[in-house]
Amino acid sequence: MVTIDPSQVSTGKLHSLLLGAIGPRPIAFASTIDENGRANLSPFSFFNVFSANPPILIFSPARRVRDNTTKHTLENAKLTGEVVINIVNYDIVQQMSLSSTEYAEDINEFIKSGLTMIDSEKVKAYRVGESPVQFECKVNQIVPMGEEGGAGNLIICEVLLMHINEEVLDKENKIDQHKIDLVARMGGNWYSRANMGMFEVPKPLSSIGIGVDSLPEEVIRSDIFTGNDLGKLANVAKIPEKIAALEFVNKHNDIKDKIQQANLIEIHKFVKQYLDQDDIDTAWNILAAK
Repeated sequence: MVTIDPSQVSTGKLHSLLLGAIGPRPIAFASTIDENGRANLSPFSFFNVFSANPPILIFSPARRVRDNTTKHTLENAKLTGEVVINIVNYDIVQQMSLSSTEYAEDINEFIKSGLTMIDSEKVKAYRVGESPVQFECKVNQIVPMGEEGGAGNLIICEVLLMHINEEVLDKENKIDQHKIDLVARMGGNWYSRANMGMFEVPKPLSSIGIGVDSLPEEVIRSDIFTGNDLGKLANVAKIPEKIAALEFVNKHNDIKDKIQQANLIEIHKFVKQYLDQDDIDTAWNILAAK
């Protein structure tokens, strides 16, 4: 056995060990607004349900380890006393991951991740339209765990309204665990898919990804690409230049022959094969070359 004394290791290493050991962890996809009504959206895997009467959910935006700063979600929750917790399933996991990029305060993560803002009924924060279950909540209490980097802040939320997509319900109006297709966080880049097992999602770039809103219009409107596909394509620092993309294609005769006479739909279907293999570079070079 390796024995770890938390006081004898760095916060970063302890954080990694805790997340690697404790999982799978459900994801609170938290939506808030600031004092100017600007939307913020961010995922947190320190999250669970703790009571049914009253219905209580708790999630914890931790202070950043690297510089001890706090996150917009925490500040907005303190300011407004409201939050919407959206549940994450496999269909939106890539877009959820993209939203965790640390965009500037005035950047709307809904737009960057290509997710739909829906008005709530009892709170001002928006719901994620693509989320299978959405909880409108009031903040009952915020409990800080400490003042140093890595310290959590328990946001204790009372559910005011719960919205459920009918597509995940069974004949008895219960949530079908196969249909809802939940995902959860593991350690590192790893996630767990409730009805299939583990899979990997690369973390968003340390440099800022371009976001779904910066994708070419024909890509955004394509009937071939899913939200997860758009999330993968949007998690790049920049789109390849056409000259560089053509050089790439010309070096790969199999790709060149495939796309030379292909129409846009055929190209998108071809690109999707590479996205399904997480080969984002090849996918982008094909798109940029046409």
